[in-house]
Amino acid sequence: MRTLHVGVRVADLGRSLAFYTALGYEVVGRVPETPIGRLTMLKLPGDEFATVELVHDGHPVDLGTGVSHFVVQVESMADALEALAGHGIEPAGPGQEREDGLKTAFIADADGRRIELVQWPTGHPEGMTAADFSVEGN
Repeated sequence: MRTLHVGVRVADLGRSLAFYTALGYEVVGRVPETPIGRLTMLKLPGDEFATVELVHDGHPVDLGTGVSHFVVQVESMADALEALAGHGIEPAGPGQEREDGLKTAFIADADGRRIELVQWPTGHPEGMTAADFSVEGN
C-alpha cells in the first residue's frame, strides 16, 4: 500500500497551472469531465508518477483548516527561490536553516495553500524516515 497522490481543489486552473509549473511540476495528463470536476495530474521531473492532482470544478475554494501544507524537496533552496521569484512567487516569510544544513521555506499557491520547500542536508535520504525522529519523540 502507498499514497498515490494528493488532490487539491483550485479556483482558477490557469493561475494554478502557472504556479505549479513555475514550481517545477509537469502536466502528466488531464481528465476533462468527472463527477468532481476537471482533473490535471502533475509530477515533478524526478518523480516517476503523478503526485498532485489539480481539481477544478468552477466553485470557490475554501481552504479551511484540515490540511496544513504539503512539502516539496528542492536541490538548492537559493536556486529554487530565485527561479520562483522570476515568476513573481515570493516566500511567505523568512526561511529557516538548522545547524545540520536542513533548509525550509514556505510559499503559497494561487489559492493560498501553503507549500513547504525543503533542502535536505548533504547525505540525507530523499525522504523522511524514522531516523529523522528521536525515539523519545515518537
